[in-house]
Amino acid sequence: MKTVQMTLDEDLVRGVDRVRKKLHLSRSAFTRNALRESLARYSVAQQEKKHREGYERHPVAADEFSAWEAEQDWGEQ
Repeated sequence: MKTVQMTLDEDLVRGVDRVRKKLHLSRSAFTRNALRESLARYSVAQQEKKHREGYERHPVAADEFSAWEAEQDWGEQ
């Protein structure tokens, strides 16, 4: 692991300390978890953007998925 020095607002540190104590985590562990989650959200957002841009370049045809309509099972209604 690498040690990283950070500057944080006092309100943010108080909020982190309040929650991390409830979770029985150190500041470092809490911050690592928060950063991992943020990186994961960023990755998903980038994948969604790429997907959206692909559909903008190549829109779905009106009948593209109609062959599958008969296969759909919505359960008992």
